[in-house]
Amino acid sequence: MTVRLRPTAVATASLALALALALALAAPSSGTTAPPLTPERLRHEAGRVLETTGAVNVHIRVRDGRHVVEAGAGEAVLGTGRPVPDSPRFRAASVTKSLVAATVLQLAAEKRLSLRDTVEHWLPGLVQGHGNDGSRITVRHLLQHTSGLYDYDSTELTGKTAPDFERHRFDRVTTEQLIAAALRHPPEFPPADPGDPHPRWSYSNTGYFLLGALIERVTGRPWEREVRDRTVRRLGLSGTRLPGDDPYLTGPHAHTYHRFAGSGHWTDTTVRAMGWAGPAGSLVSTSADLDRFFTALLTGALLPPRELAAMRTTVPSNEEHQQFTPGMRYGLGLMSQPLPCGGSRWGHHGDLEGTFVRTGFAADGSRSVVITVGGRTTDDAQLLTTERALQRLVDRMLCG
Repeated sequence: MTVRLRPTAVATASLALALALALALAAPSSGTTAPPLTPERLRHEAGRVLETTGAVNVHIRVRDGRHVVEAGAGEAVLGTGRPVPDSPRFRAASVTKSLVAATVLQLAAEKRLSLRDTVEHWLPGLVQGHGNDGSRITVRHLLQHTSGLYDYDSTELTGKTAPDFERHRFDRVTTEQLIAAALRHPPEFPPADPGDPHPRWSYSNTGYFLLGALIERVTGRPWEREVRDRTVRRLGLSGTRLPGDDPYLTGPHAHTYHRFAGSGHWTDTTVRAMGWAGPAGSLVSTSADLDRFFTALLTGALLPPRELAAMRTTVPSNEEHQQFTPGMRYGLGLMSQPLPCGGSRWGHHGDLEGTFVRTGFAADGSRSVVITVGGRTTDDAQLLTTERALQRLVDRMLCG
């Protein structure tokens, strides 16, 4: 039986103190001349994003030191005129990966696994066939998307049309089934060799499905419980949950809408089963909770220096991602992009039928921005327009 030491009251108090110090250090100095961001200006920014993207709703939360402003634009529910609520809950999609990666790195810090361990070591016989070889794929490969494993995404479950989505929105599919389906495909490329300065990179949800199984093998507990105990409860993320197959969002939220190929209208994608996304994308959260998580992560309140440094050691993304996110590099469950004012912004994106989630955090925890957009299309030109508008907004907010 595996025994895990749980955070004590002292450890929890220490974490709270570390977070408080991080936010205090992040507060603007008395010599700051730039006026603070106002709700009126942020509402204007949200309106600009709404107009540019053609979406249904937008919510933005910005923090500069301790100064927090949030604003929304558009309709929370199409056709009702209902405003976007404050502090809405939303499906964070692939932002889930950052919490899962932090859990794996905590286990590495506890010497319960190594980033050099192979998938075959922990999940013997699972990754094989069609050119896939778990004995060559390490934990680091899975975390960094350098394994070459085929990316099994949501459209292979729900289809690519509105009628397909309606038929499959409540389907219950296990991550084990998805792993098996993905491994029927050959890998995109061989896993990166140790020390390769320029490894090939390809985003793979499949790798994070495997990390969920690996966490369970190492700890003897479901990956959800590990993430919940080690991060969600530890940081007091009261608006964050891992809902399994519960298809409903609880609490204040705006609806999400997708314009599928061949459809002339919006499909409401808010209510749907997401258990299949598991450790790759099932998280429900709030902007404030994501801010608290990433600030704790980047300022060293969740990981020791060695593991945090590993998480922030990045490689370039592939050409497809560079088209939409120029300069993007990927660490271990963590994205970075250069800022026009110098340095980099950190965080993770989330994408799902009907929604965009974009995050940006200064490396020292001084500033943050979280944007959610309800209203997504399959048109590549519009997707690129939306992506560029969101990146410009993140840059402006972080660069002041």
